[in-house]
Amino acid sequence: MTVAAGIGYALLALGPSLSLFVAVISRKPFLTLTLLSSTLVWLMSLIALSAVWRAFLPFKTAIWWPYVLLLLSSVALQEVLRLFLWRVYKRMEEMLDAFADRVSKPRLFITDKMQIALAGGMGHGVAHAVFFCISLLTPAFGPATYYVEKCSQIPFFLVSAIIALAFVTIHTFSMVIAFNGYSEGNKKDQYFAPVVHLASGMFTLINLASGGCVVGIPLLYVMAIATLLHCGKTVWKRLTENRSRETNLQ
Repeated sequence: MTVAAGIGYALLALGPSLSLFVAVISRKPFLTLTLLSSTLVWLMSLIALSAVWRAFLPFKTAIWWPYVLLLLSSVALQEVLRLFLWRVYKRMEEMLDAFADRVSKPRLFITDKMQIALAGGMGHGVAHAVFFCISLLTPAFGPATYYVEKCSQIPFFLVSAIIALAFVTIHTFSMVIAFNGYSEGNKKDQYFAPVVHLASGMFTLINLASGGCVVGIPLLYVMAIATLLHCGKTVWKRLTENRSRETNLQ
């Protein structure tokens, strides 16, 4: 039963991403390469940050502000990295468009650009899930489960998987929003990703309080749903505008 539970936790954290990968990303080798590259970059950033903070651990349980500093530094580093990846992506887009012009092929469509952003965001989400959930699941395949005092209602591994799923969703779709904001010069979309990222991270601190997971996890999923809705709205708007522009040109 514990083997089934361990597999279930892993699928809970990464199952939706696996489905999205099979349905969208795997159909284009370039998107698969983008996903793998993004995952590696984000994992390296998290490992580098953890190496810096390792000197200050463990924190005293009665002190909460070091956790805030850790989250602020983590979000700041990852948001700077997001902007860096955007610049790399723009350079890559220019190279692909130039190559398409030379061989008399169509340039990247708006859907291609959004799928590249989606693959990059999924890489961010998968890296987060691997770092904060999958790497912790080895004991879940043993003869028992594990509870923590602060959240005794739910097994620790289930809490980790549920939180990982929320962050995978947030990271995957906020990348589409952020890349659209950078491309269109839309400040609202540019600020959406870092604000949601920081707010979601801060909500996890609620889990440090007794029974806090009962409050923190629903708040985290509010952010995930808000990200999904805003991403859907953004994509629909871009596709509609692009369709109208093509109609006018014809």
